[in-house]
Amino acid sequence: MSVALKSWRANEGPKHLITMVWIAVNVFLFWKTFMLYFSGAQYYYLHKMLGLGLCISRASASVLNFNCSLVLLPMCRSLLTFLRGRVRRLLDKSKTFHVACGVTICVFSVVHVSAHLVNMVSFSVRYSEDFPALNVAQYRGQVTHTDINMNIFFPGVTGVLLVLVLFLMFTASSYCIRVSSYEIFWYTHNLFIVFYVILMVHVAGGALKYQSNVETHPPGCMRNNLSSWTNHRAAGEKGAESSGAPQTVCQEEARFQPHFPQTWLWVSAPLCLYCAEWLYRFIRSSTAPVTIVSVVSHPCDVVELRMLKSGFKPRPGQYILLNCPSVSSFENHPFTLTTVSLFVLVWKCVFLPTSNISNLIGCSAFLSHPRVHVDGPFGSPSEEVFNYEVSLCVAGGIGVTPFACVLQALFDDWRQYKLRRLYFVWVCRDLQSFYWFADLLCGLHERLWRDNRPDYFNVQLYLSNTQGLQSISEERYRFLSSRLRIGRPKWKLLFQEIGRANQLKRVGVFCCGPKGISKALHTLCNSNPHTGTAFEYNKESFS
Repeated sequence: MSVALKSWRANEGPKHLITMVWIAVNVFLFWKTFMLYFSGAQYYYLHKMLGLGLCISRASASVLNFNCSLVLLPMCRSLLTFLRGRVRRLLDKSKTFHVACGVTICVFSVVHVSAHLVNMVSFSVRYSEDFPALNVAQYRGQVTHTDINMNIFFPGVTGVLLVLVLFLMFTASSYCIRVSSYEIFWYTHNLFIVFYVILMVHVAGGALKYQSNVETHPPGCMRNNLSSWTNHRAAGEKGAESSGAPQTVCQEEARFQPHFPQTWLWVSAPLCLYCAEWLYRFIRSSTAPVTIVSVVSHPCDVVELRMLKSGFKPRPGQYILLNCPSVSSFENHPFTLTTVSLFVLVWKCVFLPTSNISNLIGCSAFLSHPRVHVDGPFGSPSEEVFNYEVSLCVAGGIGVTPFACVLQALFDDWRQYKLRRLYFVWVCRDLQSFYWFADLLCGLHERLWRDNRPDYFNVQLYLSNTQGLQSISEERYRFLSSRLRIGRPKWKLLFQEIGRANQLKRVGVFCCGPKGISKALHTLCNSNPHTGTAFEYNKESFS
């Protein structure tokens, strides 16, 4: 197998495998349900009344049940953290899978609603006098809403509510709203509880019914007391199926009964799992108090928050969810840890009207709001840096925070890890940004030199702002000054250099930064040059 194919299989294989399986299950459920209602004996008379609208509405309902049962699982952060060491490559795209399930729910909801609107017309136009139990309309041609059967009133009202809730959740989850007004996204997305409660009672009305006595009343059988509408249809279809065959005689009248609701069978287990995980996380985050040790301001509006919590044992590369009840009781924001012993958060403040937590801390007023809750820790791709012999960590600006914890762990004891060579590339717009972790970078470099491993740590700093002559002039940061370059990295040359120095090895590529850098690295990992080196791409993201 070629190296490029091997890299593609490692980077894209799990994602495409899961996608294909998921699509195949959706297609299978749709087709199986469609054919059941199209040719199933128990739905013979109902299908004759509603036509393809019945088949499409029920087939889309099966797809909706399946995806409603899956959409919550990628949001079970504690479960994903537990599974990360076992099926890591399948979990890196958990957020993408959540979005895919959500979009599928929205699309098939439109299909489902449209099919049922057609069914309502069919119920009115094809009113059956021979099988009154099948009817939803009270007479042929009923189009008004004055006397509506309760069998359809309850599913109709709950259906409208489901569409309304789904519309709010879908529109508020768009990128522009999440960036400009995160609170709208947060509160509307938590309407999923209302959505699931309504969903489980949506089919309680029993508007669609199946025939329960197919053995004694075969579909299309002849009865003398049936109307010509039914007899002619039955005779024509029986003649088309078997010319010259004797007509089947009904032993009794057809009996119909509503379906037993099945939606709760699909969604109850994932919903209970999510609720149990939420309760576990709530208890874990509330039992031990969080002590704020200090708040430190760094250049370029960057804040460092040092905290202590009893029993809190994160691993390098993990992240937490921070909640400040005085700001918002339900709003949580993810932050990566830069140190795991005295756990430290570092982030760049963006002063927006909706960025409540950042504003609170950025204004140095956080010590007056000492009560915070920490939920986590949770797994992330950065944990896997230590599982490669060679790793490349690329950070853009404040995206260095996941790797700061990795560097700190190597500074404490680099020998305990599998990692034997680390390439660290940090791209910043302002020179002052490099001072955030300048002491850590220099300290790790000096320690590795003392341990006679100068080739272990390869640092490249890039200053993208080329206006004016800028340099790190402090004597204690001479190491960083020698590694500073003006401009942007030439990624292809960098990959070629790494490939030549690490032939026939697996290199883990980790990125936390702008989309442009991520896209360039992802492309190069899948189309690496012929050096015999396989590059495996890992993108930092918070689920």
